[in-house]
Amino acid sequence: MSTSAEHLVAKHASSYNAAGSPPAAVVPDPDQAVASRTRTFDNAQLRKQFADQGAFLYLDDFLAPEVTAQLIASARGLLGEVNRNYLPGHKQGGSVSRHTIDRLAPFIADLYRSKELIGWLEQLTGDKLLVSPADDPHAYALYYYTRAGDHIGWHYDTSYYDGRRYTLLLGVIDESSCRLDYELHTRNPDVADVPGSVQIPPGGLVFFDGDKLRHRITPARENEMRVSLTFEYVTDPNMRPWRRVISNLKDAIAYFGFRQVFSQFAKRKSRERA
Repeated sequence: MSTSAEHLVAKHASSYNAAGSPPAAVVPDPDQAVASRTRTFDNAQLRKQFADQGAFLYLDDFLAPEVTAQLIASARGLLGEVNRNYLPGHKQGGSVSRHTIDRLAPFIADLYRSKELIGWLEQLTGDKLLVSPADDPHAYALYYYTRAGDHIGWHYDTSYYDGRRYTLLLGVIDESSCRLDYELHTRNPDVADVPGSVQIPPGGLVFFDGDKLRHRITPARENEMRVSLTFEYVTDPNMRPWRRVISNLKDAIAYFGFRQVFSQFAKRKSRERA
C-alpha cells in the first residue's frame, strides 16, 4: 500500500462502521478520483500497449490513494460476509458478491458505475462498454485468499453473454506471496504465447478481455491475506437461456452459494412476469 493510502486508513480507522464504510464526509467522489488519475496518463500509449498485448494491461499504480483506502476498509469490514468454496484441483477461497456489496459497501457499486472509469476503459478497448445486468453476481465482487492453499487454477474469464466481457481487476489488500500468472495471445495462432507474472499491489490494475487471457492466482501461504476486486463490463448484456443456466450454476457452486445466486434470479423472473 502507498504511504498516502496507509495514512488515510489510519486517520479514519476509528470512524468506520461494521461494514467498513466511513462517514459520508470522507467518502471520495468516484468520478473525481478516477479523473484525477486518468487525466495524467498517456492514454494513447496505454491503448497501444493494451492492443499489442492482446487486450491486456497492467498498471501497478492506478487508483487514487483515498479510493484505495476506502476499498481496503470495505474489504476488511466484509470479512464476515465471505462465502468460501473448495473445488478440488482448481479453486479454494472466498467471495463476496455484488448483492452483498450493494447492501453493505455501496461505494464499490458507485465506483463500478463511474462514468469517468467506464469512459477511460472504452478508450483502451475501442468498444462501447455496458454494466452487467442487475442479477449478475460477478458484476462487481471481492475475492478473498485468507487461508493456506487458497488459489485459483488456470482458466479464462469465459463470457456467457452474446458479446465480449472485460475484466477489471483491482488490487485491494496484498499481505501475501500470491501472484497473478498469465499467458498472452493463447487464442491467436499467429502470435507466440507470452507468459508473465505480477503481484498486484493495493491500487494496482489489471484489465483484459476475459476470453483471451489464460491466468491463475498462485496459492496463499499460512497467515497471508490477499483481497482483489473485480469489475465486469459487457458489450452486449443479452444471454441465451441455456448459457444463463450454466453461468448461474457455476456462480453458485464455485463462488457465491445457491441462495445468493438463485434468489436474485427468482427476483428477476418475477419482475419479467409482472
